[in-house]
Amino acid sequence: MKIARKNKTLRRKEIVYSAEEWAQIEKQAAECHLKTSTFIRAMSLNGKIKVVDLKELAPLLNGMRIISKNINQVAKKANETCSIYAEDIDKLKGDVAELCRTVNLWLSTVTSSKR
Repeated sequence: MKIARKNKTLRRKEIVYSAEEWAQIEKQAAECHLKTSTFIRAMSLNGKIKVVDLKELAPLLNGMRIISKNINQVAKKANETCSIYAEDIDKLKGDVAELCRTVNLWLSTVTSSKR
């Protein structure tokens, strides 16, 4: 619906909230010392919603699966032989380092991405 006021065309939109949603909006507006309508307008124009694509976590989860399998194999071997081989420990250290690189790369893309 268009409304003309003093040479300005305004647009009006009706939004329906549940009682709980409205109470939450009123509480947040009061915390900001704003009228409810001012708060809603400010949030709709300036508020940010960050959407994170969880498919980006696939390499991280895959790395965690690989490391957990390796740890289980080393633990099983250690329990069977009562010893641990240095190569096994070095492999685990390499896997953990790779996982840390993956996590750091993912975090840097998430925190620096434009909205």
